[in-house]
Amino acid sequence: MADKYLELVNSGYTKKVAKLLGLPRPPRLRRYEPGSALLPGPLLVLGASARAQQLSDELTSWGIDVRRHDAQGDKLGGILLLLDELTHPEQLGEVMLTAGGALRQLLPGGRLVSVSRPALAHDEPAVAAVRQGIDGAMRSLGREMRGGATANGVLLAEDTTVTSPSALGALRFFFSGRSAYVDGQFLTVRNDEGSLPADPERPLVGKVAVVTGAARGIGAAIARVLYRDGAQVVLVDMPAAGEALAAVANEVHGTTLQLDVTAADAGQRIIDHAVNRYGHLDLVVHNAGITRDKLLANMDQARWDSVIAVNIASQLRMNEAFLAADLPGLRVVSLASTSGIAGNRGQSNYAASKGGVIGMVRASAERFAESGGSIAAVAPGFIETEMTAKIPLGTRTVARLVLPSLMQGGLPQDVAEAIAFLGSDAAAGLNGQTLRVCGQSLVGA
Repeated sequence: MADKYLELVNSGYTKKVAKLLGLPRPPRLRRYEPGSALLPGPLLVLGASARAQQLSDELTSWGIDVRRHDAQGDKLGGILLLLDELTHPEQLGEVMLTAGGALRQLLPGGRLVSVSRPALAHDEPAVAAVRQGIDGAMRSLGREMRGGATANGVLLAEDTTVTSPSALGALRFFFSGRSAYVDGQFLTVRNDEGSLPADPERPLVGKVAVVTGAARGIGAAIARVLYRDGAQVVLVDMPAAGEALAAVANEVHGTTLQLDVTAADAGQRIIDHAVNRYGHLDLVVHNAGITRDKLLANMDQARWDSVIAVNIASQLRMNEAFLAADLPGLRVVSLASTSGIAGNRGQSNYAASKGGVIGMVRASAERFAESGGSIAAVAPGFIETEMTAKIPLGTRTVARLVLPSLMQGGLPQDVAEAIAFLGSDAAAGLNGQTLRVCGQSLVGA
């Protein structure tokens, strides 16, 4: 969404005109700024959990004003629903309706977050019913929120507790402005692994990160956010992008590696550069990607093969090199796309490659965990970049205004924030997952 339109429909006389005409009015999203409060107001905690008090104490230590069961009529920055002990759908109504009443007190940019457990095939039917019901309810609430507020959930797998490092890390991410364009999504915490950073403002201090496709767009934004969060950054892109790559590298005080990611030795060259220059490699972000859109009836072999080669085959080959090098604690985050989940007209090759990323991440999790590492993916929806600017105007307008619950396209920063979180030690328990950053939409490249 163009900033000019967003400004016009949210201020002064034009705000009144837009309201009278029934024009879409995208809210201003609460994005992260260093030093900003985690929430814009108090947090109301509803429901019951075995570790509710321990969790409340932890959240209080983060500087959050925690209220239990009663907000006393105050405006709220967030609502946290503890639903992990529910065993029957009949138990859900009381807490959800209480939350519904409290939503009227939620400030713009507020957060609604649930903590529950995933529905499994071996659960008792009533248990599976309430757990899957929470999923449907929270995704629906994501579409009911106003003023840039969002609704997301944390799922605790097996015996994982709400106070495990990655559960706390997921809560902090969902509460903060870092998750501005994440709505109606769930993160599953599969174990009690991970560790919270000593400084939440700079969770990547001491880490060495590599970003492919870093010369512009989302890749450049990723490099900037990783640097802001404390990482030393190696920026990788094609030799033809050398000038733009150097400009971003100078901005983030990083080093460059001009490299075609489809080269057979690309993974080893990345390892050699990082280890020789910095002594270790902690995070790799597979961002490099291309589109060659055509209806399949008009698709030629070159278009198909080039997209597969860059977007997924290169990642598979580089990951094998990383695993063979036995890099302790290495975290990998790959760029998928909502096109790989829902498909997109004229993008069968692109959707195949991005769906392939999601499958690769899920299947590679166990191997990366063997060395204390992890792998995850981020699936952007409609993000305002040079690539999406090539989409026909009508499609772009629909994608921005109609389908996302937040009524606007996301920014490269939104994708970068999710990647920085998934690449941190706090996200170790989220191994193998794909997080959509799409404003609760399934449209866009």
